[in-house]
Amino acid sequence: MFCRLLLSASALTLSAGLAQADMTLTILHTNDFHSRFEPISKYDSGCSAEDNDAGECFGGSARLVTAVEEARGRGENVLLVDGGDQFQGTLFYTRYKGKVAAEMMNKLGYDAMTVGNHEFDDGPEVLRSFAEAVEFPILMSNADISGEPLLSDVIRKSVVIEKGGEKIGLIGLTPRDTDELASPGKNVIFTDPTEAVQAEVDRLEEEGVNKIVVLSHSGYETDKRIAEATTGVDVIVGGHSNTLLSNSDEKAAGPYPTTVGDTAIVQAYAYGKYLGELTVTFDDAGAIVSAKGDPIIIDGKVVEDADTKARIAELAAPLEEIRQKVVAQAAEPIEGGREVCRVQECAMGNLVAEAMLDRVRDQGIQVAFANSGGIRASIDAGDVTMGEVMTVLPFQNTLSTFTASGQVLLDALENGVSQVEEGAGRFPQVAGLSFTWDPAGEPGSRVREVLVGGAPLDPAATYGIVTNNYVRNGGDGYKMFTDAADAYDFGPDLADVLAEYMVANAPVAPSTDGRIKRAGE
Repeated sequence: MFCRLLLSASALTLSAGLAQADMTLTILHTNDFHSRFEPISKYDSGCSAEDNDAGECFGGSARLVTAVEEARGRGENVLLVDGGDQFQGTLFYTRYKGKVAAEMMNKLGYDAMTVGNHEFDDGPEVLRSFAEAVEFPILMSNADISGEPLLSDVIRKSVVIEKGGEKIGLIGLTPRDTDELASPGKNVIFTDPTEAVQAEVDRLEEEGVNKIVVLSHSGYETDKRIAEATTGVDVIVGGHSNTLLSNSDEKAAGPYPTTVGDTAIVQAYAYGKYLGELTVTFDDAGAIVSAKGDPIIIDGKVVEDADTKARIAELAAPLEEIRQKVVAQAAEPIEGGREVCRVQECAMGNLVAEAMLDRVRDQGIQVAFANSGGIRASIDAGDVTMGEVMTVLPFQNTLSTFTASGQVLLDALENGVSQVEEGAGRFPQVAGLSFTWDPAGEPGSRVREVLVGGAPLDPAATYGIVTNNYVRNGGDGYKMFTDAADAYDFGPDLADVLAEYMVANAPVAPSTDGRIKRAGE
């Protein structure tokens, strides 16, 4: 009898020890929210009140508040984090900059976020104001900010947060080419993400932290490379590539989580359409025992939080007059999704490029060049409001005209198709020219044929080009344009140019015509 009691007591002790050793963490995550505080349509642009009441809209801060509250109720040791790019995308950012994002993120109770490239769109000044307003740490490990006084005391490489009595290390990552994608200024020096992550992991492990989550605004492909090249990273919460990882959606780019070595990688598309929910169980050594979950779609079935909805409506009131003005009609839906426009010719890209060229053709301009990263949404058929146009082109870019040689134009096209595999925003949408490219070629030598006005490109000839001021000044890798001759960067706002072109050509029905082809097509 004594022996049986002793065995039972030992078994209980062992069971209790195992229970204490294992730790379950629920990671709720968002990324690339882009100021979508109001509900969005299936095209990721604005959604009418009528459609929202009918349950046909997605996302919005009011639904996100409900979804997070419900997830916290069923989760254990809940961590809420963001993968960057809260800034930019709608009139809310145009008017309020980062103030609404800070207010909503504080209301939701985020634990941390990483810096996305769009957090630098208005320079370090706006990012600092945002950092001072939020009630959680903002992280960025792969940048030297010691020479930027506006950021050096408000951005951290990593932070340790305690959940369930256990220490969780969080590390931030920002795109290494943010100096090409945004306006961080000359005092912020971006560095290799893999080296930066490993350095922080090593430091945290020396402090006894063995559960480490990287908040990475670097893109799905880069995240997989980081997971493969580092040790000690348990989870990567991604962003930047707007990738949907899921086990239940056939359109997903990969499983949720995607496992590389010992690292679980997750990402939840963009625009607040999903809330990622990953449940991770760690053993006492910090190794993952299990990692499972799926993004939760924030559709019309999710009830909007009444207080949040009222607050967003209050903030939206000053925007209504501009946003609701009908400026044109679309005869059919106009495709502007990043999954299309960043890899091939698309209808919205053709429309934007044609509008740009039409505006300045009488100035001797022959070619229009638009970066697909500047195109942020599709438009559905019917009335088109100025709010929809500004959702498609939210960055307040201006038209830039200049002259350059055919060789420079060829170099620009090569840059444009150099990162298609990563879904980079530099993919070119064009007017006035056509080209063929070979994705099997090495980056920098993919363009096979270029025609300008139907004639072969002459590398020695001079061409008149229109683009936006962001691209003209080297954005998205277009550094070959920075020294262009006869440059004028202060034309009209690109959104206004598009709206006026749509008015003049209503109802618009842009299509693809083969101006951009892949070799063999």
